[in-house]
This record gives sequence, structure tokens and C-alpha cells, in this order.
Amino acid sequence: MSRFALIKAVLGPIMRLMFRPRVEGVENIPGEGPVILAGNHLTFIDSMILPLVCDRQVFFIGKDEYVTGKGLKGRLMAWFFTGVGMIPVDRDGGKGGVAALMTGRRILEEGKVFGIYPEGTRSPDGRLYRGRTGIARLTLMTGAPVVPFAMIGTDRIQPGGAGVPRPCRVTVRFGEPMEFSRYEGMDRDRYVLRAVTDSVMTEVMRLSGQEYVDMYATKAKAA
Repeated sequence: MSRFALIKAVLGPIMRLMFRPRVEGVENIPGEGPVILAGNHLTFIDSMILPLVCDRQVFFIGKDEYVTGKGLKGRLMAWFFTGVGMIPVDRDGGKGGVAALMTGRRILEEGKVFGIYPEGTRSPDGRLYRGRTGIARLTLMTGAPVVPFAMIGTDRIQPGGAGVPRPCRVTVRFGEPMEFSRYEGMDRDRYVLRAVTDSVMTEVMRLSGQEYVDMYATKAKAA
């Protein structure tokens, strides 16, 4: 049994008991081949729930600090996150975004599922913020379809992103696959990248019911 299968078998029932996730549209995720899962990001718990509600293993980029912690807690976090598919990348500095993009491309070219939060960081106030165009570059470079998803209610599990998680029902909603083959070879056209990204975020907004803010979340946090 793989570590992912073991984690899912052990923690899956516990997560279902605590959060009673209602999963809608999971059949929209193709059973094979590369696919990008792109959704909103409300809290740290999102990255624990998403891999456990999907039949296929989801690979995603995470902060390297998630796997470098000290003590028992640090070792357990590293074991869990690398087990469910997190690939640690140092995203600080100018090279961080390039490393994340190339890692996502490699995963997709291997025919796997890559999960991404186009906002780039957690929402500071529960609203949906402008998507960064890395999602568009990935789908145009690899031809992988994009399945939009929405996390609903996960912000009530850990208000403010801190403290002990509280039992709370959540919903994970997947939309229909989106493909952008009409833009093949245009992954360096900034207008195309913005149009593709915005169309994905529009679907995420429709699925989540969030208010949309045409500003990057990082800018809102810095204000």
C-alpha cells in the first residue's frame, strides 16, 4: 500500500467525521491523463481536504517550511504533506515562481493531477481575488484541461487560520473541465494569459458564490 493510500485509509474516515464533506461534481475529474485542479483558497485546511476527496492523487506546490519543522509535529506534517502529494518549493525570491511553474509542468507531462490556487495565497477576508496567470501558462504549455473547484465553509474550521480545527461541515464543488486548445502556442501572449486566467476564476466564483475582488490577494494583505 502506498503512503497516499495509507493516509487516505486512516485519515479519510476521521476527516469525514469531523468535516462531513459534501463533494459535488467529482466525476468531472478525468480518470486518467494530465489535469489541473484550480480553485479558491480560504484556509490551511484546504490542502488537507482536497487530496482526501479525490479518487486520484493530487500533486501540489507547498511552502518548504511545511516539511522542515522541528520535533514530532514537524515530522508528522512532513510525513503527511509529502505523502498526499505536496512538493516543497522555496517560493521566496524571483526564482520561486519559475520553480513552481516548472514543477507543475513536469507533473502534468507525467500524466498526473496538479492542484493549484490561482490567487497565490489564502484569501484575507473570504472574498475571491484576482488569479495569477501561472494557471494559464500551465494549461497552454501542456494542453491539460482545467477543472475548477470551490472550497466552501473551510474558513469556519480555522477562523483566522489559527487555533485547533473545529468540526464543521464543508462542501467541495468541482466544475466541468475547461480546455483552451484554441490558444495553443500563445503561452507568452499576456492578453491571452489574462483572458484564460479570468475565465477560470469566473468559474471558481460561480462555484463558490464568493464576491470577486479585481486585485491580487497579496496586495490586499499588504495594504
